[in-house]
Amino acid sequence: MDALIFGALGLILLVILVKFFSWPLKVLAKLLINGVLGVILLLITNYIGQQFFHFTIGINIITALIAGFFGIPGVIFLIVFKLFL
Repeated sequence: MDALIFGALGLILLVILVKFFSWPLKVLAKLLINGVLGVILLLITNYIGQQFFHFTIGINIITALIAGFFGIPGVIFLIVFKLFL
């Protein structure tokens, strides 16, 4: 009987620990995916901007995270920021 109780408590503790430690990994994975999508948006912006307007935005970790976190509004912000800089 005691082994069953300790086994159930151990299983509950294991589930809690997995949930606790998987949350930061999900956030990190989402940030990484959004950063990659941000770089893709910046590459498209640079390709179109360079072909037609002679305009480019430097791709680095900050611009990729801004574009990845905010998406299209982030890329628009970077374009406006670059135009006024």
